[in-house]
Amino acid sequence: MKDGFQVVRFRRAAAVAVTAGAVLATGALAAVPAQAVTAPTIVAKGGYVMNNANGAGLYGKAADTRRSTGSTTKIMTAKVVLAQPNLNLDTKVVIQKAYSDYVVANNASQAHLIVGDKVTVRQLLYGLMLPSGCDAAYALADKFGSGATRAARVKSFIGKMNTQAKNLGLTNTHFDSFDGIGNGSNYSTPRDLTKLASSAMKNASFRAVVKTKAYTAKTITKTGSTRTMATWKNTNGLLSSYSGTIGVKTGSGPEAKYCLVFAATRGGKTVIGTVLASTSIPQREADAKKLMNYGFAKLG
Repeated sequence: MKDGFQVVRFRRAAAVAVTAGAVLATGALAAVPAQAVTAPTIVAKGGYVMNNANGAGLYGKAADTRRSTGSTTKIMTAKVVLAQPNLNLDTKVVIQKAYSDYVVANNASQAHLIVGDKVTVRQLLYGLMLPSGCDAAYALADKFGSGATRAARVKSFIGKMNTQAKNLGLTNTHFDSFDGIGNGSNYSTPRDLTKLASSAMKNASFRAVVKTKAYTAKTITKTGSTRTMATWKNTNGLLSSYSGTIGVKTGSGPEAKYCLVFAATRGGKTVIGTVLASTSIPQREADAKKLMNYGFAKLG
């Protein structure tokens, strides 16, 4: 009996020791938490990034504050064009003097389209999104708006932009121009622009355009000969400086400051986001890189 008692006592002691060891081990693990991902600090007044797969927000700074958007407006311009029924991207559009007069009068970014040239809708989309051509934006609005006059067609096209915004649930977005040169009521938010870009990126033609670094168009002159346009360079520097970048659009202006809607894919995961009202071209890209790095770190 004495030996039996000693065995039982030994077993109990062993059990207590094992339990204590487990507690100690648990305590040791608890003392070393998983590495936390620190939210970045950006210079831009507004910023947002989300998981493109499910729309889950990963970061926000004044994400729902309305601001001027500059040429990021052209994401919606392209989306409206690509949503047209029975769209033929090879349809030719004759460049009008009104388009070149407009960019000169507004000192606007342009694709340097030449009056009288026949340019395809596909080429106009590249001219719209790479060099941020306001002349290309005007040509597209004139082509795809409805009405007997150019003014009526432009008004109709901007109406289509706002209808698209409403259909996407972009409650803090309004357009009063086809290119971002607003008339006092052209605004959006980091969250809304990100949602817009995510929707636009579902279109294969849109994706092909916004990931292109450079594009050379061959247009038909009014005499019927072929003209090779100067190569259009994409204003989105992230395409060359951030691995995995797949788009989407820059913007700037006196009120908008420096804006950038961006997207990148790494390891099969895509983050997409926006920075509004940053302080310079290098700074908007630095802000965007911080948000993408943070987004990918959050997704693991």
